[in-house]
Order: sequence, then C-alpha cells, then structure tokens
Amino acid sequence: MRDQGKHSGYHLGISAYYHDSAAALVRDGVPVAAAQEERFTRRRHDSSFPANAVRFCLTEAGISLSDLASVTYYERPDIKFRRTLSSFASAGPRAIGAFGRIAPDWFGWKRDALSVVDGELGKLGLGAAPKARAVEHHRSHAASAFYPSPFESAAVLCIDGVGEWHTTTIWHGKGSALELVNSVAYPHSLGLLYSAFTSFCGFKVDSGEYKLMGLAPYGEPRYADLIRREIIDLRADGSFTLDLDKFEFLRGERMIGEAFARVFGGPARDPESKLTQRECDIAASIQAVTDEAVLGLARAAKEMTGEDALCMAGGVALNCVSNGHVSRSGLFSRLWVQPAAGDAGCALGAALDTAITGTGRRVPAQPDAMKGAYLGPDFSDEEIVAYLEEAGHAHQRMPEQDLLDAVSRHLEQGAVVGWFQGRMEFGPRALGARSILGDPRNTEMQRTMNLKIKYRESFRPFAPSVLEEDAAEYFEVREESPYMLVVSPVAEAIRVGPTPRRSLGAINEVRSTLPSITHVDLSARVQTVTEARSPRYARLLRRFKALTGCPVLVNTSFNVRGEPIVCTPQEAYRCFMRTEMDVLVLGSCLLVKAEQAPLAEDVDWRAEIPLD
Repeated sequence: MRDQGKHSGYHLGISAYYHDSAAALVRDGVPVAAAQEERFTRRRHDSSFPANAVRFCLTEAGISLSDLASVTYYERPDIKFRRTLSSFASAGPRAIGAFGRIAPDWFGWKRDALSVVDGELGKLGLGAAPKARAVEHHRSHAASAFYPSPFESAAVLCIDGVGEWHTTTIWHGKGSALELVNSVAYPHSLGLLYSAFTSFCGFKVDSGEYKLMGLAPYGEPRYADLIRREIIDLRADGSFTLDLDKFEFLRGERMIGEAFARVFGGPARDPESKLTQRECDIAASIQAVTDEAVLGLARAAKEMTGEDALCMAGGVALNCVSNGHVSRSGLFSRLWVQPAAGDAGCALGAALDTAITGTGRRVPAQPDAMKGAYLGPDFSDEEIVAYLEEAGHAHQRMPEQDLLDAVSRHLEQGAVVGWFQGRMEFGPRALGARSILGDPRNTEMQRTMNLKIKYRESFRPFAPSVLEEDAAEYFEVREESPYMLVVSPVAEAIRVGPTPRRSLGAINEVRSTLPSITHVDLSARVQTVTEARSPRYARLLRRFKALTGCPVLVNTSFNVRGEPIVCTPQEAYRCFMRTEMDVLVLGSCLLVKAEQAPLAEDVDWRAEIPLD
C-alpha cells in the first residue's frame, strides 16, 4: 500500500512520458498553478518528466514537496502495459518489428512509471514527496472537465486517441462525484481516426490536427459518404467502430498504409509539399464525419444522464468546429470545455480527482475555477524593467492608460503587436497573456501574420478576441467563449461580397468587414473577453473600440511555427526581434522595433526549430 502523503490541502498532478507533459497544483480543490513542460524546455510537446513545471508550481505556492498531501499520475501504467501487450498479440507477426523496438521500455521502466516519478521528484531536492499514486487516464480528463466547471451537475464527454483502454467516455458529474456511464474501447477511436487523416494529408500527428481543421473549410466534403462506408461505422446510439483493416497503428508505429490510401485512390501527401484541392476536400470530409460523430456522442450523453449542461475534455475536445456544432445544436443549455483539454490538462484532472474525491468537498466556482486559464508563470514590472535595462533594450515604461492609448494607435495604424501580460496561459491557446495582436479590419493582416510573423502556411486562420458585451453584434454566439474553443459563424451584419468559394483560391477574398479573422466558410474561433478574467486585455479592447469603433482584435499565440508559446520576457523579446513584429509590450513597458539594436545571432534559428 503506497503512502498517500501528508494531510495538507495541496495536491500535485503530473502527466508525462507520452506528449505534452505538464504539472498542476491544486489547493483545497481549486487550481492554483499549472504549466506544460514545453514552455520551460522550449521543446514543443515535450514528453519528458515535467521537472521545471513541478518546480514552478511549488514556487508559485511557496511550498516544498514535503508539504503535499498527494502526488497523482495521470494514467494507470499497469493497465496501459497490459493493453500494449494485448495490442501487439492481436496484431500478429507483422507487429514483431515494432514490438522489438517498444518492448524494452515497457518491460523496463514504463510499467513501473510511478517509481520513476518518485525518483524524479526526489532528484529535485525540494523535500520528500508522498509516494505517487495513479488515476485512470479518462478519469483524469473527466475530472479536469467537470470539477473546475461552474456546474453543480453535468454530463461529461471525453474523447481522445486512447488512454489505457478507453478512447471515449461518458460520465455523470454530480457534486463531488464522477460516475462512468458508458465508453468506447481501443482500437476504435475518433482521435486516432482524425490523426490518421492528419497524417494522410501530410501533417504531423499530435501536432498538425489544427491544420487539418483549418484546411477543411477550403474543401467540399465529397468523401464523407466514402468515409462512412469504408472507414467508420457511425451508429444511431452514438457508438462507432473503425474498419481496422484500413489502419496500421495496431501493427506498428505508422497510422496508415496502402489499404487506407486505396480508399482515396492515391497516396498520402508528402509533408511540406504543395497542398491541392484533394487535401482540402479530404479535410472537409473527415471534419464533417467528426462533427457528426461528436454530435452523436453528445446526444448519447444527454440521453444517458438527463443533464442540461455538458463538460468536455480530451484531445478531440480541442476541435472547436465540432464544439461549435454541439453548442448550436441546442442539446444542452450550457457547454463548458476544459481549456487544457489535451493530455496536459490530465495533470490538473489527476490532482483535482484526488483532492475532491478524497474530501468529498467541491464548490462550483463562477464563472469557473480556471482563473481564465492564467495559471502559469508571471513577471513583475520590476523584473521586466531590470531585464530590459541590463540588456540595454530601448523601452518606455508607461502608466496603463497611456500604454493602452499608444498600443491602440499602433494597432489602428497597421502594426503587429506582441502582447505579454501577467500569468501565462495553461493549454494550447493564447488568451491575451502571451499573444500577438493585430487589427482585424486590415485586409493584409492574415497574410502578414502567417508569412512574416508566424512563418507558417498561408491558409491557416486567425482567431478574434471580442469584448463579451459586443460579441453578439459580430458573431452568432450562443454563450460565452472565454477559452477560444468554439467556432461560430460571423454575424450576417458584417458579411460582405458573394457566397465564398470553398477552395484554396479563396484565401485572400474579403468576406466580412473583419477580413483577417473571418475564415473562408464565414466562421471564426471566438474568444469572449471580460474584465473579470482578463482585466488589462479587456481594457485594451475597450480602448481600441473607443479609437476605431471596433471591439475586436486578431489574437494569435506568441510564437513562431514549431516553437512553444513564449514564457519569459527574454523569449518574448527574442521572438519579437526574429520576426517582423512592429511593437512589443512587456507588462507596462512599450518597445518599438525601429528603436532596437539589431539582434546578434550566429545561428539560423529557423533551422533549429523542428517543423510542427
């Protein structure tokens, strides 16, 4: 029996060793700190033990490992080990090569991952931690979705690639309890299905799914019926099965092979090669099928729980297009999606599950318990000024009103602004703490940001931040969307021009009075902003509205393609200087590119960042 630790209110959660390692700290059932390891190591989707993230969480709370009541790992290694062996056994001789590569780790350290976690915590030299315990992967997802939500009771839907055995689960959350209602088991998985199409269209699995979703509106779902007939069987009760003969992931490390390609009459696209209309149509088709599948599962969750509110987590819950269909369906009166819906969020869910089920105490927070997802490191104005002065970077420290006036004028004049404020976001979205901002009315802003700032594909859309009180004037939103996880149509009142063409040739067409955030299908991934969650960011939007009449800004993450979102002022400055950003705001300090000395570098930094 593993020692469950000391009787304090602090609980640490850890996800590691697959992708998006993270640590999260909970006190009395409330999140106080959380961060992905990639933000510290600068390796995107870092899967290593989150030593830096753990150290940050403890420092933020002013405690040591000895002060913890528990350490909880985000999945059950023993069950995952048995599933891995079962998968290879069922795959037969064709899996021998992959088994030979993977087996040593599983027969070595992986099946005893809890002891490895204990050892890594011991290496930190920050006190004696309680022995790590484990909670099932999908329970971690479900806890991350329900416990921080504003609901006293709700249906909970978790959809991802695979945990131990589960790929999809429906839960009933009531007070401090989470009950598993139904599930779909590996190898039948919506997450793996979507990743298979990500790979087929030439994008990187576990990274390029966002690209596939962004590409879909440029195509027609002409292959959707073929996918339903040949690839996945969707049933009326929300369940589904894959035709496993079309996939390779059971037999090795590849997602797909020749059988999959034959369905679509040709091979997969080579990574980084030219996109064609075929990839657009395939993306549109799998997105349509995914929308249908997610809506069917949401309907099943409604029927099985009788609840009027829905919480979502799991990697597929980051598909904001499908989330939008659920929101607009009217199945539920309210939808809440965990902003760190992927595996990083499981660190938080693991800690919450231990904290809340252990005490039986949970008080739903309003508007939720995630603090706007601002759970990462922050830097005071004094720290920022000290860095800038020591480095000799030209800057001006300004009172807030003067700062907001100056930034609004720069934006109105077409500048691209790096915006670095307060605590870093937890999860994949920049929400006004580590963001790059622009004027959405500018017809060149999408192209400029994609090609000169982010150095990424020109088809990829940008999201709008809008003052919550003005959201309905510009977007067909049903509810608040603080975490940029629901796609909504732009309002009829701001649409212009003829019906858009759904093709790559339509990238630069003007479709609304906010062209830089209106996707080709007249949609936008909306973030609604309030002063309660994002005080300074909301005041910037309000000042920009006073200057221009527009309460909307383009908001994209503060990084370049292939790089994690910036964490520190130093990283923000380096990104600012390496790109064609015009202005940088670090806390209360304003920096103008034209006033900076050239950045001295002796490396080709773009060659050093792996493509996503």
